Amino acid sequence: MKTLTVAQFRQQLKGQQVSRLDMAFICPMCGTVQSARLLIQAGAGKDFEGVGKYVGFSCVGRFTGKGPSSSEKGLNHGCNWTLGGLFQVHEFEVITDDGEQNPIFEPATREQAIELANKLGVL
Repeated sequence: MKTLTVAQFRQQLKGQQVSRLDMAFICPMCGTVQSARLLIQAGAGKDFEGVGKYVGFSCVGRFTGKGPSSSEKGLNHGCNWTLGGLFQVHEFEVITDDGEQNPIFEPATREQAIELANKLGVL
């Protein structure tokens, strides 16, 4: 299990050097790199406030009708995975100051975040 403190997690996201809408995460089941902007485009919400609860928690494929990760893996268009389900197979957690462990999708690299932002026509 990979873990970061809240401060380390925020620093890693800041290191992506993209806007809040374009901070990117990787689905632990299918490997799709995704952001709030991608979730908005998929219809998960109208703005950051509308998709904030899904960012780093539910794969974009849940909103585009994609199937389970086993049949979709490697296609980079999402699957129907969420961290709120019965099975906990996440590989990354953020540890709060009071020791609470919060599962979340692993942050993407700076290069992956920029590549996704470019793909979405932002940069």
